[in-house]
Amino acid sequence: MDISELQRRLAPALIPFGVLYAQAMRLRRRAFESGRLHQWRPNCPVVSVGNIGWGGSGKTPMCGHILRLATARGERAVVLTRGYGAKPHRLPLFVTPTENPTSCGDEPLLLARSHPDARVVVDPVRRRSGPWAYERFDPDFVLLDDGFQHLPVARDLDLVLLTPHDLGQGWDRVCPAGTWREGASALSRAGAFCVKVGPSCTLNGETGGDDIAAAIRRRLAPLGRPVYTFFLRPGGLKRLDGKARAADLGGERYVLATGIADPAQAAATAQALLGSPPALLIPFADHHAFTAKDVTDILAKAAGAQVLVTAKDAVKLSRLSEAGAFWALRTKLEWGPAHGAPQPFDQWFTAELDALAERYRPLAASEHL
Repeated sequence: MDISELQRRLAPALIPFGVLYAQAMRLRRRAFESGRLHQWRPNCPVVSVGNIGWGGSGKTPMCGHILRLATARGERAVVLTRGYGAKPHRLPLFVTPTENPTSCGDEPLLLARSHPDARVVVDPVRRRSGPWAYERFDPDFVLLDDGFQHLPVARDLDLVLLTPHDLGQGWDRVCPAGTWREGASALSRAGAFCVKVGPSCTLNGETGGDDIAAAIRRRLAPLGRPVYTFFLRPGGLKRLDGKARAADLGGERYVLATGIADPAQAAATAQALLGSPPALLIPFADHHAFTAKDVTDILAKAAGAQVLVTAKDAVKLSRLSEAGAFWALRTKLEWGPAHGAPQPFDQWFTAELDALAERYRPLAASEHL
């Protein structure tokens, strides 16, 4: 029995605890907002990419998209991330493309390799890593990864990522009764919402047949924030040993091995590219540290089929020569329909960032005098 089914069965007993947890988070938030708890604030804009629940909402691809925008605009960005599951050899840790994933974590390493112009810094205490990185790298803006609940760092713009489950059965179900880390009132802090969907995703089964647009109108439109939908479009395959790229597998049988929060989502993306579902889905825990034995086990289960992994898995598996013939699924973030938004996301975001930068410009100038 998975945790969601257990939560459903125990809902009457768990919901009161969720109410108490949501209240505790509200009190914590008010303590930061009132100044009773200290926040670090640099003399440049801070953008948070986070979610209301846990896992699978596309935070890393969204951070990557923002970093691509920064590079195109000639801007320097610092990413502050806790590095989930990492064992840094020093703190703060500036992540280079050659860093060991055990030291920095899979997602920070993926960002550092994909966006060499950015400065990715790992530290669970971002009130410590923030001043350290700001002093050394003089960024145009700071990107706070998984930062919606990380209130010790002040932010100017909160991008809150949601999933269809959040808008359906998971709405306002605070842990332990559900996956949310705060109650629905916390969504009033959002500057915009980004809902991760599939190209043809609906909420059937989540809200009694309502589609995404209806759920957005009901749940999010009253908050008066722009709402953007996005999905990850598959963009081909790359062998982990770097020796080949391919548009697809030519109809060959394949298995999908992955250690991400939502393996079913990765399977759907693979099916969209390859035209058929994986013959076998081999799930590992999110952020799993793959070993040579894991590779041996995967190959045994594959029984001669091609092995497909996600880009997040690939940064760890590529260190293992035994996994060289595995294929990494490459994806690209693309935007779907927007709701209540004055502009497409890229134009809206850059306009917001420009307005924030203008506000900080006198402070930054005085800092350099």
